Amino acid sequence: MKNILIKTCGIIGFLTILCCVDGREFDEIEASCGTDISPNITFSDLDSLVQDDVIQIQEDLVLEGYVISSDRAGNFFGVLYLQDRLSNPSKGLQLEVDVRESHLLFPAGSKVLVKLKDLYLGKKGNTLRIGSVFSSFGNLSIGRLPRGKVFDHLVVSCDGEGFLEPLVTTISDIDSLPSNILVQFENVEFAEEVLGQTYALAQEETQRSLVDCAENEIVLLNSGYSDFQAEPLPETNGMLTAVLTRDGKTPQLVIRTLEDVDFTQERCPEIITEFTSNQIFISELADPDNNSSARFVELYNSASEPLDLNLWTLRRYTNANTELSSTIDLSGLIIGPENTLIISPNAEEFELVYGFAPDLGVSTNSPADSNGDDNLELVDPFGTIIDMFGVIGEDGSGTNHEFEDGRAVRNSNIMVGNPVYTFSEWTIFNDTGDAGTTKLPQNAPEDFTPGVRD
Repeated sequence: MKNILIKTCGIIGFLTILCCVDGREFDEIEASCGTDISPNITFSDLDSLVQDDVIQIQEDLVLEGYVISSDRAGNFFGVLYLQDRLSNPSKGLQLEVDVRESHLLFPAGSKVLVKLKDLYLGKKGNTLRIGSVFSSFGNLSIGRLPRGKVFDHLVVSCDGEGFLEPLVTTISDIDSLPSNILVQFENVEFAEEVLGQTYALAQEETQRSLVDCAENEIVLLNSGYSDFQAEPLPETNGMLTAVLTRDGKTPQLVIRTLEDVDFTQERCPEIITEFTSNQIFISELADPDNNSSARFVELYNSASEPLDLNLWTLRRYTNANTELSSTIDLSGLIIGPENTLIISPNAEEFELVYGFAPDLGVSTNSPADSNGDDNLELVDPFGTIIDMFGVIGEDGSGTNHEFEDGRAVRNSNIMVGNPVYTFSEWTIFNDTGDAGTTKLPQNAPEDFTPGVRD
């Protein structure tokens, strides 16, 4: 369907010319400009007028701002975004207007003067909004200013268009920036899970995830009615310019046209967050005879480098069970080089008994809360058993892997894990002395060395 633009070409009686063109690529209208008004309020001053409820401005206030949005590609509709400066903006706002093809009248970079008297002012989350008003269930909300009123309140300055300089920022810094300003990101790309999709679903507002090379993420919001809705998302990396908006406190980006997407570089290198090593192993297990609440598991890293334990797990098979009884997810922990990591089922009691806090506090009945006849395995992110204590399917009571009321400590010459339990790698104390173990119950804290490799 053709767009119809009415343009007054001359005053000869009431003659007007109807110009019919395809698409949105109209020539800009040479609109009249205003020179007889001057700004008398800043964006910050306007923001300070905001109250809990929508208010109507009664004073003859005039605000000066710069248009940063554009509906040329149909990704913006019924709204203009203004910021206070062409570069390094400190504030922005959203102006609701019932004007289509507004980019012809108010192109990006235009300085505009907003006559605020009789307009309504409110805030939604962090977004400063002005416009008309409507009532919903008795509550006033900012709505679009009717087209006939737009030109009573919005005047293009005679200074002409200026050069908008987007604020260069990063996704990690976005929370510190004001809403409704023009921003620019370098080295960003669409998240892997949305590759192969289009910018938006037809006739649906659609979110697409953008990420940087540190895997920080932000949403790009696209209209299902935009000219580029059906265009495939680029699979490369590059620079993106957009208007920063917010849904409540959640930041969102809106591009004006595909010219704002300059992705010509290779994608970020893959970040490896899962590592394996046989130099992580179980170094001490504790079931004190005098205090079952002082139990713990100690892991040790014999390597000269720290290791991120993302997706590592410590698993427990209670008594003779062959099915997994409980698991501890070690994600989020880093074990230092030639250092220990202590896991306690009662962190408060552990600190009271041993004088320092464990690295990880977990629940009772977890792998760190064994009473000495259970079997434990340390598993890397890829499902490989790195280290094993005990024999799955065999109750530890009376065996060479019982540490009830005692302690199992890894011999100091052992520097790597072993997926098969080997009694010769351990010194084991308990209350029975069966199968070659030492019958000598252990008391906390004096008989245990959490955090120290013997």
